[in-house]
Amino acid sequence: YRQLHTKETRLSKFNQTEIKAMLGSYTKVLFVRDPFHRLIATFLQGMGISPSFSSFVQEVLDSGMRNGSVAWKPLVSLCRPCLIQYDYVVMFGFLRQELGHLLRRAGLPVGSLLPELTDSQVQWTYRWLSEQMFSELSAQQKQQLSRFYRWDLAAFPFPSSFLSE
Repeated sequence: YRQLHTKETRLSKFNQTEIKAMLGSYTKVLFVRDPFHRLIATFLQGMGISPSFSSFVQEVLDSGMRNGSVAWKPLVSLCRPCLIQYDYVVMFGFLRQELGHLLRRAGLPVGSLLPELTDSQVQWTYRWLSEQMFSELSAQQKQQLSRFYRWDLAAFPFPSSFLSE
């Protein structure tokens, strides 16, 4: 749908007919990650200026949906999976397996483009980090985070998420 697509144009600038035609002409891939893991990664990358994970989480909760950063806003509010029919949903933690499938479907070489870490190493690391970070939070913060991310938890299968427990 090249005649309307430019590098700077947002999808919201088009009418419904144009949006439907554009989305139909692309392969749509959505990468999803446990919301608690997204919070941990954001904190560790220094995107929050808080001295502790607990105070960072409180900043996130206080900022709410409207003033929140893209780094921690619920995915459902960013990617609209109920409105856009994605061709593939790739779960973080299964990247090697799912990316291999996508690359083969696209006719690209698989071996050299996949991440070095195995999925089990990534899952183990985030499980350990989650346990450490989750223990810093108050019961009220845990409950508020589960509520904040309730639509992500309902839309995507995060069976081992600390927020769904």
